[in-house]
Amino acid sequence: QVQLVESGGGLVQAGGSLRLSCAASGGTFSSYGMGWFRQAPGKEREFVASISWTGRSTYYADSVKGRFTISRDNAKNTVYLQMNSLKPEDTAVYYCAADPWGHHSVGVPEYDYWGQGTQVTVSS
Repeated sequence: QVQLVESGGGLVQAGGSLRLSCAASGGTFSSYGMGWFRQAPGKEREFVASISWTGRSTYYADSVKGRFTISRDNAKNTVYLQMNSLKPEDTAVYYCAADPWGHHSVGVPEYDYWGQGTQVTVSS
């Protein structure tokens, strides 16, 4: 069973930065497509970024393009989300997810495994 554990969330002022990490265990991480999603109170979970199993291909939501960067270290079984120029509207619980088929789509249903989430709060 694949387990994903996010860390790195917290409270930051607008314009600041955070780096989220997601450590995977129990599976073949290097073959998984990985994604980051977020969910704000009263809203649906939405796509943020994804990365292919090789790390060569990435997708970003328009709302974070140019500010967030997804990366992975297959030797450490970890995927990262570097978040810069944070805005209050980035406030949400951030989740990492794994697609064991190696895809890195933008859709929530495409991912089989999910972490418990980490809270990111951006104050204005």
